[in-house]
Amino acid sequence: MVLLGSHVSMSAPHSVLGSVKEAISYNANTFMIYTGAPQNTRRRAIDTLKIDEAKALMAEHGLDMKDTVIHAPYIVNLGNTFKPDNFEFAIEFMTEEIRRADAIGAAQMTMHPGAHVGAGPEAAIDKIAEGLNRILTKEQNVQIALETMAGKGTEIGRSFEELAQIIERVDLCEKLSVTLDTCHIHDAGYPVRDDFDFVLEEFDRIIGLDRLKVIHVNDSKNPQGAAKDRHENIGFGEIGFDALNAIIHHPKLAHLPKILETPFVGEDKKNKKAPYLYEIDMLKKQTFNPHLLENILNDTGIE
Repeated sequence: MVLLGSHVSMSAPHSVLGSVKEAISYNANTFMIYTGAPQNTRRRAIDTLKIDEAKALMAEHGLDMKDTVIHAPYIVNLGNTFKPDNFEFAIEFMTEEIRRADAIGAAQMTMHPGAHVGAGPEAAIDKIAEGLNRILTKEQNVQIALETMAGKGTEIGRSFEELAQIIERVDLCEKLSVTLDTCHIHDAGYPVRDDFDFVLEEFDRIIGLDRLKVIHVNDSKNPQGAAKDRHENIGFGEIGFDALNAIIHHPKLAHLPKILETPFVGEDKKNKKAPYLYEIDMLKKQTFNPHLLENILNDTGIE
């Protein structure tokens, strides 16, 4: 069975229960949440998140919380060597985020590795590893799934080698895994569209496929190697439906949660519509729908 879902919202008052309901409405069997807004670190108390109610509803629909992915907020940057106060805050926040993830029961928490903001990749990799060595504990259940990045700005993680360097410098490296984002690695220069098996071979050689625990499935608005990170709806970008469909159904990735982070559809920013019900249906049927965006806009439903 393919594990296929999307990013869903999590907000008061329904919290995780609301996230589960949204995922079910897309006919998803996995999903990804931020435990609060991705642009900040304000978080609600664990006992207000309606975790037990969420797990009960998931059980009714055959979903398992261990297949759920949590995403750390974008603003956490363990790679910044210039602002010690920010580094200490990131360690404190991520320590609490691990507590929240374990309380929810997720097995994986995706995290952007960080950015060197001018100090250079080597300094940032050392700093990220230092931070992870302070954050990770033997007692935690969730793994931190370092995400492959597109290479924009001073991002760390634009190559498999950079992620491998972080992992090899972390003492409790068994608590680390990897999230592979199809748009990101395409924009970083990997041949996702033309030779994904080569990409997997490179990943296995440099990091090891046993560390790959989450797939973010996104098309890209940009040509290969653009280093820009602009997601596109499935089949309407430079990677294309055939390549992404093959990744979804790749036998070596069958057991991994695949998470869509594709753009909402619509010209009016206040009335954009989620594409996930339609994209999930299309990928389950393994047939590209050239009228997908029109169907989403018109709420035509799925057959």
